[in-house]
Amino acid sequence: MRRQNLPQPWHERVLLDDGRELLLRPIQPQDVEPLRSAFALLTPEEVRMRFLHPMRELTPELAARLCTLDPKREFALVAAEPQPPGQALVGAVARAALDPDGRKAEFAIIVSRLLAGQGLGRHLMKRLIRWARLKRLEALYGDVLEENHAMLTLADALGFRRTHVPGDHGVVRIVLELGPADSASRQGR
Repeated sequence: MRRQNLPQPWHERVLLDDGRELLLRPIQPQDVEPLRSAFALLTPEEVRMRFLHPMRELTPELAARLCTLDPKREFALVAAEPQPPGQALVGAVARAALDPDGRKAEFAIIVSRLLAGQGLGRHLMKRLIRWARLKRLEALYGDVLEENHAMLTLADALGFRRTHVPGDHGVVRIVLELGPADSASRQGR
């Protein structure tokens, strides 16, 4: 995978090993319908691995919620076709949201099987880690099904540790400790 930074913050042109070009950029409210269309292309197994339970569709309400962020507390990137938001099919999404205490963030990531195996998931995860470090967070975490070997292998390679999720059999929490956040920088957010 080759990457080229673009002038806008968090924008990159990505050329996959198979020759496909993608635009990595922040999610936009115009991405609601393309996100719903992309969801329809996912297998039930891909959906279950990401959402931890089966879902038949991405409702318009949920899609709108996922595409409309509070920029002080949430961050999300999409890997999409190099077309304007609202027209480009979305093939991957990585997002993070601050906990109420503002010291940690929960992440979620999904890469369609159509784009898998080319390093895109690793790159998106590194971008989430970068965002969390810029926010001076103490930790980044996510819940993953124990059978999601691809995500657990990636997490291990990036230094995440695994913890048990009480009462949630088959789910493991992966946590990347980022160091203590100083309160002065948190107050300025």
